[in-house]
Amino acid sequence: MGPHPAVAAIRLAVRRVLHDILNDHQPSDTTAQGSHERPPAPLVLVACSGGADSMALASALAFEAPRLGLRAGGITVDHGLQPGSDVRADEVVLRMRGLGLDPVEATAVTVGREGGPEAAARDARYAALDAAAERHAATAILLGHTRDDQAETVLLGLARGSGIRSLSGMAAVSGAGGRYRRPFLRLDRQTARKACMVQSLPVWDDPHNADPAYTRSRLRHEGLPALEKALGKGVVEALARTAQLSRDDADALDAWAGQAEAAVRDATGLLECAKLYALPPAVRRRVLRRAAIEAGAPAGSLFARHIEEVDRLITGWRGQGVINLPGKVVAQRQGGRLVIRQG
Repeated sequence: MGPHPAVAAIRLAVRRVLHDILNDHQPSDTTAQGSHERPPAPLVLVACSGGADSMALASALAFEAPRLGLRAGGITVDHGLQPGSDVRADEVVLRMRGLGLDPVEATAVTVGREGGPEAAARDARYAALDAAAERHAATAILLGHTRDDQAETVLLGLARGSGIRSLSGMAAVSGAGGRYRRPFLRLDRQTARKACMVQSLPVWDDPHNADPAYTRSRLRHEGLPALEKALGKGVVEALARTAQLSRDDADALDAWAGQAEAAVRDATGLLECAKLYALPPAVRRRVLRRAAIEAGAPAGSLFARHIEEVDRLITGWRGQGVINLPGKVVAQRQGGRLVIRQG
């Protein structure tokens, strides 16, 4: 008798991603010929909070990785935001070891305040995961985001009014060199929880996920249920589908902007306003955003309203002064050129 359908579904999702990782990191012929020693098997880590999504992911990785000749380990991040968080992190480490993952570790972070509590915690968490990947020479890190998480991300992007890129949600592959992989973006949250239940995997429900002080929590427990009541079932699936379609469009526009950028700069590298004006608005704004980030504006703090203000220097020029952007970056129009630099 085969595994429960929920367990089979999560294992299949992980198996597909592990195959992708293997294909992306095949050793070159020159590397293989240059040494008679077999290189160590690639290491894949799972980021595990102890919740149902990440525990289901950890169990599937522990099952599938050895069958594909991969090493599997895990890391849990202690954000230090709740009493006893260090004890819970140690418990998650023990659970991962119990699944057969090795190496496993807990790492503590200090969460700042920039961008709000949720963004600050996310930034601290990814910095810790990046450091762990470097420390262990890991090929990839698996994240347990589900289709439900994707739907929430799309709605949050819609509420911010940040454009099509924010509607594209989370990528299945992201990070430097494709480090982060999200196998569960096509699976719902209930499938992961059911997989934990039938395997008798203990899970921890983070109280922050039910705390109405957090935007995502309100969206999860109030916003999405209200939408489903008003519009019927299928809202989550439709939003996840919107994410993929938006990502395809955004990727195409980003590529267009990358090609157009060189053509709108003069011999000294400054952006020419007349040439920018001739670009389609969606492409022009991407060129402006790229220029602002290159000048030092933090991407996470650069919103659509910032780019719109800079865009008006091109499309609605009436002698405006300097535009202040995040990261102490300024934009101004000078002699038919757009100058974006540190203030």
